[in-house]
Amino acid sequence: MLVLAKAPVPGRVKTRLCPPCTPGEAARIAAAALADTLAAAAGAAADTVLALDGRMAVPAGVAVRPQCGGALGGRIAAAFAGLPGRVLQLGMDTPQVTAGLLDRCLSALDGAADAVLGPAVDGGWWALGLHDPAHAGLLAGVPMSTPDTGRLTAAALREAGLRVRMLPTLRDVDTWPDAVAVAGLAPHGRFAAAVAGVAAGTTAGVAAGVVRGTAG
Repeated sequence: MLVLAKAPVPGRVKTRLCPPCTPGEAARIAAAALADTLAAAAGAAADTVLALDGRMAVPAGVAVRPQCGGALGGRIAAAFAGLPGRVLQLGMDTPQVTAGLLDRCLSALDGAADAVLGPAVDGGWWALGLHDPAHAGLLAGVPMSTPDTGRLTAAALREAGLRVRMLPTLRDVDTWPDAVAVAGLAPHGRFAAAVAGVAAGTTAGVAAGVVRGTAG
């Protein structure tokens, strides 16, 4: 299980959550998303490797390797490099994943497929599984973070002769509406608690402004 993530440093992660978040709040939400993702990965039937941009403390049992390779496609390919056997890669943007879902993704990769791909609602993808990690090099020619990234990734894999099986479509967290929607899908996790904390503060601030306006 390969998780690709940035260390939750204010101003470097989840900047599209601002506003309503402050950079510090966005970083706390990112940290919670990563914690929930690593917990789900730890419960799945595979070892966990975290390809990390930056530095942070990680749970016991998680192997860490630094990200390298320039643009996102290159960083994903570099993260796959050298890993043995089948690999399922995901990011920190889908904290609603569960160990059961990840095990089902691994099982799909064990079947008659060379690759599995989990589409995201925004047109990207949230998970990529490969029997041969070397095939991650195909991502170097795929534009990342576009509405066509998922389709183009699937096409690149198939054009290379790989048998591709599609995984369930998930919503990933890019914007505040995404965060609220995903928190509702997994209401008992760290991510949902972090989002609720920001939402409560935002609501309180709006209410205080209304009161001040009324008083004025």
